[in-house]
Amino acid sequence: MITNVLSYLEASAAKHGDKPAFVSPDASLTFAQLAKKSQSAGTYFAKYTHVRTPIAFFTDKSPLCAAGFLGAVYAGCFYVLIDPKHPVARQQAILKVLGAKLLVADSENLEKASSIGFDGEIISLEAACEETKDGDLLAEIRAQSTDADPLYTNFTSGSTGVPKGVLVSHRSVIDFISAFTEIFDITENDVIGNQAPFDFDVSVKDFYSGIFKGAAVYIIPRKYFSFPTMLMDYLVTNNVTVLTWAVSALCFVTTMRGLDYKIPHSVKKIIFSGEVMPVKHLNMWRKALPNALYANVYGPTEITCNCLYYILDREFQDDETLPLGKPFPNETVFLLDEKDKLVTKADTKGEICVAGTCLALGYYNDPARTTKSFVQNPLNTAYPQTIYRTGDLAFYTKNGEMFYAGRKDFQIKHMGHRVELGEIEHAAQNVKGVNRACCIYWEQKQRIIAFYDGTADKKVLAKALYELLPPFMLPNAVVQKKALPMTKNGKIDRAALLNSYIEEKGK
Repeated sequence: MITNVLSYLEASAAKHGDKPAFVSPDASLTFAQLAKKSQSAGTYFAKYTHVRTPIAFFTDKSPLCAAGFLGAVYAGCFYVLIDPKHPVARQQAILKVLGAKLLVADSENLEKASSIGFDGEIISLEAACEETKDGDLLAEIRAQSTDADPLYTNFTSGSTGVPKGVLVSHRSVIDFISAFTEIFDITENDVIGNQAPFDFDVSVKDFYSGIFKGAAVYIIPRKYFSFPTMLMDYLVTNNVTVLTWAVSALCFVTTMRGLDYKIPHSVKKIIFSGEVMPVKHLNMWRKALPNALYANVYGPTEITCNCLYYILDREFQDDETLPLGKPFPNETVFLLDEKDKLVTKADTKGEICVAGTCLALGYYNDPARTTKSFVQNPLNTAYPQTIYRTGDLAFYTKNGEMFYAGRKDFQIKHMGHRVELGEIEHAAQNVKGVNRACCIYWEQKQRIIAFYDGTADKKVLAKALYELLPPFMLPNAVVQKKALPMTKNGKIDRAALLNSYIEEKGK
């Protein structure tokens, strides 16, 4: 019985010791090297921490970063990546929620880590990975671990301006990855092309599929997704076979005509998520790689990557929408209406709710928001059964297929990331000269529009938001209004704002 993801690492190190585990353009680690450096780092980290506490990483994604993450697990802790490229305000907000005592930085970011106001211990990732392994200490830590222990935290956008740390356990990852790799037939012969940042849950599928199956994970630098020829050359040169990418990344390739430059014929599986996949772009991939497997997967961070999957088994026209598919094994997915009644009737919208081992432990250090989203199943009054309310709406067709129907609130999917519009509003309203702010998502154009009233100059506000928010949350346009329109209930009239903007810009 596997209760700790380190069992994956140790099995692959024993069976595939000399095979590459993680590879980047300038570094690589075999499975044996990965295990050794992870155990060294775990020994080092254990001097500074206690089990089941967070270790924050201030690093770029790299093979050594992967060793650091697993080192945190050897120390009995859970890991959290803080992107060095995000604004300092967001980094500090995450550190405040975590209350971490240890911040691990790679050599390129060590100096920067010292300037963000962290008052705990800052250590070098490289130094940690060279520590002499203490096998007795690691065995003692491992003996007290359980599959319910936290493994990692990914921070998502929070509507109050405070990011939410989704805390995921070993058992949730073990349960999901075993099903994921079986369904999509990921084996030791695969080469996984990692697109997603390590603080984005799409990367969890790359990370642990590789470690579990002994497949190589090739880390694609972020800058390659600005240069399609460089990206396609990388896929071809390294014979990448699996793309588990955000929809926005696949659309980048087609928009920039990357497939016209070079087709990566080695790719056999393309699994996408994060937002609705435009079939127009999907069909370009299917034309270039007609024999590949294509799968649409759905699920928020709170349910450990994905809860639904649909393997494309027919052709779709450009104006069609892809189904969400069926639940992964050991996951229950259903729709509830506004009165918490089960939705079974066709063409009736309901909120997607999920139950099962896949559920995250909750939001770290945030019991109020945890209680709000992780709730007792209203359909079950006989015994405790926690479900996660996603806030996403869906409906069934007459043939029983489920389709996505938008958000229940103002949370959106943009550039492959989940974004709370309220967090952008919160940031804008903290800028001097802004009275009120309102963010609207123009879904047809996939644009975030920030409206505000006040005396602040638009350029000043835009610059302030650039310093406060990560790139994927920045508004595509900032619009100053004399006054924000109100509904009869005294709320900002979001529909009126969007309609006026569309009229002004034209459809």
